[in-house]
Amino acid sequence: MINSKKLWFIVGLMLFTQLLPAQQKKAVTLEDVFKKGSFNQRSVYGINWMKDGQFYSSQVTDPVSRRPQVVKINIATGETVETLIDGAKIGLSFRGYTFNADESKALLTAETESIYRRSSKSVYYVYDLKTQSLKQLMDGEKISYATFSPDNSKLAFTKDNDLYYIDLNTDKVTQVTTDGEWNNIINGSADWVYEEEFSMAQAFAWSPDGQKLAFMRFDESEVKEYNMQLWGELYPEDYKFKYPKAGEKNADIEIRVHHLNDGKTVTLDAGAEKDIYLPRMYWTGDSNTLSFIRLNRFQNQLDILHADVRTGQSKVILSEKSKTYVDLNYNDELVYLSDNKTFIRTSEQDGFKHIYHHNMDGSLIRQITKGDWEVNNIVSIDEQKKQIYFISTEGSPLERNLYVIDFAGKKKTVLTPAKGTHRANMSPDHKFFIDYYSTANTPQVITLYDAKGKVRKVLEDNQALVENLKGFALSQKEFFDFKTVDGTSLNGYLIKPADFDPNKKYPVLMYVYGGPGSQNVTNAWGGTRDFWHHHLASLGYIVACVDNRGTGARGRDFKHVTYGTLGKYEVEDQIAGAKFLAGQSYVDAARIGIWGWSYGGYMSSLSLFIGNDVFKSAIAVAPVTSWRYYDSIYTERYLMTPQANASGYDAYNPITHAAKMKGNLLLIHGTGDDNVHFQNAVELVDALIDADKQFESFYYPNRNHGISGGNTSWHLYQMMTDFIKRKL
Repeated sequence: MINSKKLWFIVGLMLFTQLLPAQQKKAVTLEDVFKKGSFNQRSVYGINWMKDGQFYSSQVTDPVSRRPQVVKINIATGETVETLIDGAKIGLSFRGYTFNADESKALLTAETESIYRRSSKSVYYVYDLKTQSLKQLMDGEKISYATFSPDNSKLAFTKDNDLYYIDLNTDKVTQVTTDGEWNNIINGSADWVYEEEFSMAQAFAWSPDGQKLAFMRFDESEVKEYNMQLWGELYPEDYKFKYPKAGEKNADIEIRVHHLNDGKTVTLDAGAEKDIYLPRMYWTGDSNTLSFIRLNRFQNQLDILHADVRTGQSKVILSEKSKTYVDLNYNDELVYLSDNKTFIRTSEQDGFKHIYHHNMDGSLIRQITKGDWEVNNIVSIDEQKKQIYFISTEGSPLERNLYVIDFAGKKKTVLTPAKGTHRANMSPDHKFFIDYYSTANTPQVITLYDAKGKVRKVLEDNQALVENLKGFALSQKEFFDFKTVDGTSLNGYLIKPADFDPNKKYPVLMYVYGGPGSQNVTNAWGGTRDFWHHHLASLGYIVACVDNRGTGARGRDFKHVTYGTLGKYEVEDQIAGAKFLAGQSYVDAARIGIWGWSYGGYMSSLSLFIGNDVFKSAIAVAPVTSWRYYDSIYTERYLMTPQANASGYDAYNPITHAAKMKGNLLLIHGTGDDNVHFQNAVELVDALIDADKQFESFYYPNRNHGISGGNTSWHLYQMMTDFIKRKL
């Protein structure tokens, strides 16, 4: 067992290796970052806590066969005691696994094919751990989201926009819905915009007794199609999918419950208004009661409803309203306790995201956490001891730590006091947790702790990466803050050249995302993009990043200030950040650039145009150039509809301000971007041509919003590096 002193020695060693003289080390090259993977960190994947509380399982790769394995690990010793599933023995290179409730069977996925950001389909197999037999489902046809029933007897899944289940004892397949059709009706899976903006793909759930299936039904027949051409054939293929842009028709949604015993399906009453969102559903402890969330179109009212699945009748038990918006992504934790008398939820209704305890009728028992800091997420709830484990920003908006507190809001204790960013995975019996910990300057350390915060075993210390880092000239990421003209304090970081000389003047490249609720400036390991920034630092650039108003972890008012006019305050703050940096003695004020991706591409191009006396150059990757071209759920949350707020849509778009451009612009987009459509780049190009502005642009055929695959990332970052060297 490794004690806490040894853990701190490892972290200290990481810090020490960063401080060796820069001249003895190699510069970070593009090849190191994108070809050799020199800075890739290791992690621990596929952890499933086992029901006896003494073991957990994890997916690993067998070093000999290179096939995946699922191994059983003793929590007390950290030693592998058994190989539960051996890909080499069963002849299957599976990609993922899940156990059923009694751990007698495992569901394996293979040949997984991504659809959009979160959706996919795979070939599924059921592996019987006792008989060691393997059964392929649906004759190898690819299906989606296969899920065991709580009683272990069935599996539900979706295929071709319909919902099915299979009896594992008889292999009988039952088709629950029959009206599924591409670009028309979807049963049990989310449509494009729900998947992207409500972070969901599977849209069905088993009841606790395993006798009912609740599912969402999307009627997108009246939603307009977006046509995206796919290149590579003699005649390019048209790929058409339903994409509701801001102010346009959304899919009509219903929640239905299928009763397996009699084959009947009941539609739940969600109210008279049909232009709504139903983004979440939860079974309570009662298999006859389904809870679901309803949002109005402007997303400024969130309702929790309870429905009787036998009759479909429902009632609102709790409502939350806002003058701006109720952010589901910040209020996305609703847990019904096993006594079926109370539930726990999170809300930012007091100005910061906190934990609340309610009776089943919606009445408030108490607010459990309070303060000018945010609960990041609930990790686990120990109902027996009446304790809640959660990650919060109480220590700093830049950090995340694990805490425990009781239901009375007392005895709050920090379990991971080390400064940095912690992410926790807790065992169901609450006796252990696995901590994924990093800082801005030290890669991830993964440690098994007991519930009191005592180290049981270091599972991964990334020592190989630490050793490799010793040979490179890397500077420490430095944090700073400054005040804007209205007195608001903003956080930022700097990456300086390893041989930084305060008597020299350096060009600066600012990196921005800046969208609502996002956060780039954190005390956490940054990964590949950070090491590209280190490469730029090795070429003599300072890389800076500022989290503008509207970003996350600093409360509702800081985040919601951008409501109604996206771009205004965010760009003001990026310009203020550039001016602050220009005032530093070591910065060349005439050579400040900015770059970003997606919302960051929107920000970088808009900052170049509006801040034309501050920024010399900008790179905009996959930018939104008019909010009229983006999807309904995201855009209307912050701007309402174009019909209700036309000026908010048009006042701060890159297209609107294109004629102000003075500096250098590189515009990059993938033609296969299903998220921020290539249309955005085309329209900005047209506006720049009309304004007689010269610029550079590049498109990546068939690449999606991530612009990746094969040689793509290498090509992209090589091109951006060349542009920076020429234009900054």
